[in-house]
Amino acid sequence: MTVADTKESALGAYLKDRRSKLDPAAFGFALTRRRTPGLRREEVAQRANVSPTWYTWLEQGRGGAPSADVLDRIARALMLTDAEREHLFILGLGRPPALRHQSDDSITPRLQRLVDAFEYSPALVRNAIWDVIAWNRAYTAVFLDYGALPPEKRNILRVVFGDRRVRDLQYDWETVARFVVSVFRSDAAKAGESPEVSALIEELSQISPDFARLWRDKDVRNYAGGLKKLRHPIIGPVTFEYSALQVDGRADLGLVVYNPTTEDDKQRIMTLVRAPAEQTASAK
Repeated sequence: MTVADTKESALGAYLKDRRSKLDPAAFGFALTRRRTPGLRREEVAQRANVSPTWYTWLEQGRGGAPSADVLDRIARALMLTDAEREHLFILGLGRPPALRHQSDDSITPRLQRLVDAFEYSPALVRNAIWDVIAWNRAYTAVFLDYGALPPEKRNILRVVFGDRRVRDLQYDWETVARFVVSVFRSDAAKAGESPEVSALIEELSQISPDFARLWRDKDVRNYAGGLKKLRHPIIGPVTFEYSALQVDGRADLGLVVYNPTTEDDKQRIMTLVRAPAEQTASAK
């Protein structure tokens, strides 16, 4: 048996197991005599809008490599959770599915508490198109108060290319902007074609010649971690180590945390975070 055969067999076994756990009555199928529990193969094929013969072959390990679109339809037909859908893609294609921008950008109280727990480390949560949907007091004190912006303006790219305060914080804005655009290009490709991504790129290209110029360069980079240096108007030069992490259970969300690199950096951040909010706001 080849490695490919093993993968196909694992995919078929997983599909069979998932459909056996579904209640036919819940999907409006007649409760006739059934030899095995769950949905029949032809019922899954009907819900996924694929050929019953081809779906049968897929379960039997002889259907060939399915496309991402077909796997997505089968995932919906089987009512898979996000974790189950990801597992299906790994079995079928050897990789997780592309990121999907979800219209629901609410976060759980547990995730907000995690963000707030970084008392002296600025932290934020961004979605697949880089809208900022959560941040903490340290981020507000050091970088920018997203809460003071209209919801439609709470986007990392919009503030990097449209907010003078953010530009003035950088030692080398050009390098930072080039890095941001190249990482966003990578994330946008992972998210796939979407009206939201296209609209954001078009908007930024119209309002910012700098963005349009950098977007044309087609640079691509990953965003995992590194150093971030700022020249803050109150506490002066400060350096952070930053880490970018995927939120468990939400592949479209990323958590970014900035940790002060030295004890001196931390002490100055502590002073800034503890200062009255109106004092830090007036200095920016």
